[in-house]
Amino acid sequence: MSSIIDSCIFRDIFGSGPMRDIWSDKRRTEYYLEWEAALAIAQARLAIIPEEARDVIVEKCKIENMDFEKLKRDTELIGYPVLGVVQQIVALCPHELGGWCHFGATTQDVTDTATVMAIRASLDLIENQLDELMHHIANLAEKYREQPMVARSNMQQAVPITFGFKMARLLATLQRHRKRMAQIRERVLTLEFSGAAGTLASITDSLKATQCQEQLAQELDLRVPEIAWHTERDGIVETGTFLAMLCGTLSKCATDVKLMMQTEVGEVSEPFVPHRGSSSAMPNKVNPISCVYIHAIAATVRQHAAALMESMVQDHERSSGPWVIEWIVLPEIFILTAGALDQACHLMGGLVVHPEAMLRNLYLTNGLVVSEAVMIRLAPLLDRKRAHDLVYDCCRRASSEHKTLAEILKSDPQVTELISDQQIDQLCDPRHYLGLSCDMVDNVLKEYKRSSRKE
Repeated sequence: MSSIIDSCIFRDIFGSGPMRDIWSDKRRTEYYLEWEAALAIAQARLAIIPEEARDVIVEKCKIENMDFEKLKRDTELIGYPVLGVVQQIVALCPHELGGWCHFGATTQDVTDTATVMAIRASLDLIENQLDELMHHIANLAEKYREQPMVARSNMQQAVPITFGFKMARLLATLQRHRKRMAQIRERVLTLEFSGAAGTLASITDSLKATQCQEQLAQELDLRVPEIAWHTERDGIVETGTFLAMLCGTLSKCATDVKLMMQTEVGEVSEPFVPHRGSSSAMPNKVNPISCVYIHAIAATVRQHAAALMESMVQDHERSSGPWVIEWIVLPEIFILTAGALDQACHLMGGLVVHPEAMLRNLYLTNGLVVSEAVMIRLAPLLDRKRAHDLVYDCCRRASSEHKTLAEILKSDPQVTELISDQQIDQLCDPRHYLGLSCDMVDNVLKEYKRSSRKE
């Protein structure tokens, strides 16, 4: 095993087959060939090259015509695979016609556009995975819209929320990622065809040079560049950074699930599959497997995204090297992200929720989780500081005397002269202090359903 994403054991844990195919040698070479064929079609249409040349170039631009062993040797010698591909196409064509292949182009034009084409196919896969994940989370938000549980702040119990609210927050974040992805498409799915230094001087008729760019972009269904971007890598880096952000969100979700799966908490469980997550030494254990993988993947993608940042520091109009960083890390970023999304879909699609544990934990502190509610109620009757100090003392007494907060409040004359026992009971019921949890769930679900219908 040279890489976790190519390992016959680990590759479908940390990645996905369809995404690996997109970034394979075969598919990348197919993108090169598609580019060369599209260029010949566009140039023949504009009478830049003979039609006979177009016909033979298009005929020879087939993956089955490629000798990959030769391409490997040529790439090791030349330093880049595109020229080796072009040389093989030319060798397959009649001498007088083959020379028109790759006319007016430079190696990086083909390489960059092939990368963009791979990004487009990859984003299609990511989008489908993201839609599936959002569907699962929307179902959880809707189903558990009113299910009370305790929120946690600094790892301590805070105030009551609903589990639906927790899921709706995650759904809202993923909706923002969905919008980011659409915006990225508009910027990154751009043709590169600019020639040696980006001026397209190699096509001497300036009108035809412009038209050739437009025709080639149309053939490949890409945006026409306003100017060359050989050493401006912001679109590629933005894409990688976006995937790091997406994986960060998945890791936050996995972290919450891991913590909620702790034996002492027990509020959710990963989907049950016999023997999944079992321990060799402790038969009682069911470990959070998907959560662990997501967390590891997200950390790796973040590091790869940082490496992409270095690829932005390129010299002059054509770079001497940092560009190649993309070749190393961008495929892994996409493959690992696909793996994280697959794990997240499995996790959230079959998440086992334990409402009884949520209620048990909500009442674990004997009412202390609603101390804010009591303080807010008393503040107008005293003042905020006095109310805070009074409730603070009552909370300390409840803890030390092992009584409920309601019992302590009812025994304190400073409190009972201001509010009734019935009001105390209502204030101390966590289910009555959910704020706008349910309304916010509804807001997120409404937007999710609206955007889903629009698409």
